[in-house]
Amino acid sequence: MGPVIIRRLLVSLPALLGVLFLCFCLLQVVPSDPARIIAGPDAKPEEVAAVRAELGLDRPIAYQFADYIGRLSRGDLGRSIISNKSVGEELAETVGPTVELMVGAMLLAVPIGLLLGTIAAVRRGTLTDRLIMAISVAGVSMPVFFIGLLLIQYVGYKWDLLPFTGRTGPVWDGGLPSLILPALTLGCVLIGPIARLTRTAVLEVLGADFVRTARAKGLRESVVIIHHALRNALIPVVTLIGLQAAFLLGGAVVTETMFSWPGVGRLAVGAIISSDFPTAQGAIMILAIAFLTINLLVDVLYVYLDPRVQRT
Repeated sequence: MGPVIIRRLLVSLPALLGVLFLCFCLLQVVPSDPARIIAGPDAKPEEVAAVRAELGLDRPIAYQFADYIGRLSRGDLGRSIISNKSVGEELAETVGPTVELMVGAMLLAVPIGLLLGTIAAVRRGTLTDRLIMAISVAGVSMPVFFIGLLLIQYVGYKWDLLPFTGRTGPVWDGGLPSLILPALTLGCVLIGPIARLTRTAVLEVLGADFVRTARAKGLRESVVIIHHALRNALIPVVTLIGLQAAFLLGGAVVTETMFSWPGVGRLAVGAIISSDFPTAQGAIMILAIAFLTINLLVDVLYVYLDPRVQRT
């Protein structure tokens, strides 16, 4: 497993640099000037030019990016233009809520998706199968903001069952009620794809020789399905979960904004709107690292589920 992790890390580093450079270039075309924001709306052109020279914004993009990477290698993420706080400090305050939201969404979506997909495969062609597939298609079709608006309107506002604005604290310190609606919003878009692919994968495995052999040995049907069919069907499902978990990072930006959740996505949106480039670059870097980490975990799960992957 060690060589797999090392190989993936070596591949991930150039990918991370490419993402950072692309986002760095895109932030340069945002129609606002950080130097103007720092100098103030009434500053004279020469004062704005002095600020630009001090920040290095008058240099070519390649030089600015090289300087940024150099500061990153020293652990210096810069300071926020708006709050004048360290970017590392601001990110440290937002990473925890985003991880909490992602884990909550995955803990909700993965077990439900696997369960629904397995039930649909076992009851293929029945009303239960059709109902589960209809629910899955509906879940795939609805965008995350639509689900969030429905939950806010009814569960949060009309029925007043759960809080829907802000975060009251960590889960272990009474913050679970405020996490439920954002995690449910983010997790609902993942249940459908997992259920559909699980059904397809389990159906393929149920016709395999080793499943017929397990049944011929007199094993209980639940043991055959869970320990033989489902485990061998998990590799394509794990691939989907990894891809969708990375997709959840984009959905988390929308979800955090809707529910005023103090995470990295909301911080990135606010920083881009206010032209706080150091904070925006730091937030994008964290999201890119999270994306690559999820893909690394998927590769490790491959090796665990099928050791033959390690030899390829």
